[in-house]
Amino acid sequence: MAAEEAVGAPPAVASQVEEKKGTSQQIDPYNVAGEVDESGNIKAIDYDRLIQEFGVQPLTEDHLRRFEAVTGKKAHRLMRRKLFFSHRDFDKILDTYEQYGTFMLYTGRGPSSGSMHLGHTVPFLFTKELQDMFDVPLVIMLTDDEKYLYTRNKNEGHQKAGAAADDFLDYAYENIKDIIALGFDPKKTFIYTDYEYLGGHFYRNVSEFESLVTFNQASGAFGFGNSTNIGLIAYGAKQCVAAFPSSYPDLFGYKDYRAPEYDLSAKRRHKPLSTIPTLIPCAIDQEPYFRILRDRCDRMTDPHPKTALILSKFLTALQGPGGKMSASDPNSAIFMSDTPNQIKNKINRHAFSGGRESLEEHRKLGGNPDVDVAYTYLSYFLDDDEELEELASKYRSGELLTGEMKQRCIAELQKFVGAFQEKREGVTHEIMREYMRPRRLEYQGNPNPTRPASSAPPANGVPAAEDAGAEKKGDGRGTKGERKAAKLAAKKEEKMATRQKAPDGDGGASSPAA
Repeated sequence: MAAEEAVGAPPAVASQVEEKKGTSQQIDPYNVAGEVDESGNIKAIDYDRLIQEFGVQPLTEDHLRRFEAVTGKKAHRLMRRKLFFSHRDFDKILDTYEQYGTFMLYTGRGPSSGSMHLGHTVPFLFTKELQDMFDVPLVIMLTDDEKYLYTRNKNEGHQKAGAAADDFLDYAYENIKDIIALGFDPKKTFIYTDYEYLGGHFYRNVSEFESLVTFNQASGAFGFGNSTNIGLIAYGAKQCVAAFPSSYPDLFGYKDYRAPEYDLSAKRRHKPLSTIPTLIPCAIDQEPYFRILRDRCDRMTDPHPKTALILSKFLTALQGPGGKMSASDPNSAIFMSDTPNQIKNKINRHAFSGGRESLEEHRKLGGNPDVDVAYTYLSYFLDDDEELEELASKYRSGELLTGEMKQRCIAELQKFVGAFQEKREGVTHEIMREYMRPRRLEYQGNPNPTRPASSAPPANGVPAAEDAGAEKKGDGRGTKGERKAAKLAAKKEEKMATRQKAPDGDGGASSPAA
């Protein structure tokens, strides 16, 4: 047969069908489910509708041309094929890079299992391409604390086996190794877990941002209710301020004031860092966090530019329309730890087909690549535009059968996952820890910005001379407070030296009262 019957909906959608019929699609950081009609049929996620509901802008051909003009390079396939399909202020980030030369990239991952799946790799693959093209610093956040809070909340306060805080930290370590295996440059990449890193200037931003968000605002954005634990309600502030360069002074050559190497002089805020803009590549279900963030950027003590976003669609579950790959259902996803045989079996047995019911009907009427999961996966991972278009054309005409489409998909995914696994084997604990070490990152940005360097945000961690980390004045004399403190310290040292000096002529010890 040319087509195979779908084996069911992704878990989030299936439960929705069982509980009630006739529901609208639900997309937020904790739910991804397509619309269910009154007959219980699951519809594909309507991304045009999301653009309207979320108030984001579509990514257009003009944006792609502008991107290629600024970078001098061809747009990534995920942009060309509109799999990253919408944005907030992406055009402004391009302007900033062209004029001033730098910005910060930020993205993240919620570690819910020991291995990432194909869907998890999509924003990281795209982020790596952006880092390579723009040569800018990148911060990757592993939200182990959020996953613990969410899972315990979902389990009504009970802590189940494999879902303790330590377990999510272990998942984070494994996911970090997965991320590193995708090829990020260690000189300009910082990766951390919330449980390990929070403190210092980061937590200072968290505390201030928490004061700007009410319970009603958090409930409206994330669907929280009166039974939601307070940790999950407050968590959003952490994910929001993680997009601020000012949360990471070490990465830009400034001092933090974390224990045990507490430096009182570093307690002051580093205002130049608040001028650096940030671009976030992520799936559109994460957009509510950064909508809240953008509304409050200018209310911080040191106002920050509105964070820019470029947003992706979800990699469809093997079962097809209405949901995304789920780490909780092994038959909905291709995991980066799957063997070649597991990949083959999952695609052949579970991948939703756009083919017809019979070979004769398929040859006559053709298939629909727009809903075919094997073709969808190829659109994400096959780089050759001409081959992809040829596959679609032959499928529509009936020349290419469902089984043949699946075989092409299996070969491409086996190649991608196999190459990943080879690199993953070389990621040691020591390599992981180097990516997680707070240190000054090395990057160049745009080598030929159009605006004078003195008017630019700090580049490569070197602020303009008059700011110098907000710690020294341009004349090298320090701030007024620092000069006063230095004078007092000098007087104190002089006084102590006088006390310790022996009286002339008697050779005795100095008097304690001298």
